[in-house]
Amino acid sequence: MSAARKNPDAFAFQVMLGLCLIWGCQQVLIKTAAVDIAPVMQAALRNCIAAVLVGLMICWRGGWEQVGSTWRAGLVAGGLFGLEFLFIAEGLKLTSAAHMSVFLYTAPVFTALGLHFMLPSERLRLLQWLGILLAFGGIAVAFAGGLSFAEMDGRMLLGDAFGVLAGLAWGATTVVVRVSRLSEAPATLTLFYQLAVGFAGLLLIALVSGQVGEVTLTPLAVGSVLFQGIVVSFVSYLTWFWLLRKYLASNLAVFSFITPLFGVTFGVVLLGEPLSANFVLGALMVLLGVILVSAEPWVKQQLRKFVG
Repeated sequence: MSAARKNPDAFAFQVMLGLCLIWGCQQVLIKTAAVDIAPVMQAALRNCIAAVLVGLMICWRGGWEQVGSTWRAGLVAGGLFGLEFLFIAEGLKLTSAAHMSVFLYTAPVFTALGLHFMLPSERLRLLQWLGILLAFGGIAVAFAGGLSFAEMDGRMLLGDAFGVLAGLAWGATTVVVRVSRLSEAPATLTLFYQLAVGFAGLLLIALVSGQVGEVTLTPLAVGSVLFQGIVVSFVSYLTWFWLLRKYLASNLAVFSFITPLFGVTFGVVLLGEPLSANFVLGALMVLLGVILVSAEPWVKQQLRKFVG
């Protein structure tokens, strides 16, 4: 019998802070290295590196025996994972890393909506519906570039829309995992499907679009791909899965929303990206809405403490 999951302690908080720091900097890193290597190629190569590492881990610890019953769902999940990073890669050409960091984290909202219709046990409750309304209201506010449509930046709006679509693809990936046989498969096998299929799809897109040739092997390009492949896609993802086995997922989710704050901070400090008042307000609405949706039990607990 597996041990009961517990509330996050000081150790879990420190690990989550490190993970959020890693996840928050990756959009900035992709955008910075884009001068030497196309974002789609960065995504493809990072997936390739991580897929090899995860595949070796499965060979060591086992898990391949479940391929026969999970490969169909694995292909779907992997295709959606690749689509997520395609939207991220193309979106970062048009919008800021700060904007992408926030819109990508609308994923839990789309996950909750999908599971609401797919699983009776995952019906949304009042606070969660309120969070969904708040999150989508925040997207609308963040999209508004000014008082009139003439003041809006069309390229940035399209990039922001790609960010939301990336969040949608991420949310859909989670739904596929939850409602299929992947929910009972080892986390390493699920991650391998996502990385391997995502790599194949992104490489094909890079070949067709000619982005394979947009590669210059500079220290920045190599460092970006290695960091994303080894640290982000391998070490951090497996650390996250390990935390989920030991601690309550709803409470960990609250900590994970520090990630967009790091992403926005890195974008402003390292890339000099401007922040408009409407984006800041919209981003805060999105993050609050996502917390209400994905950490509803924790929110209720805090409200009881406050009222009581």
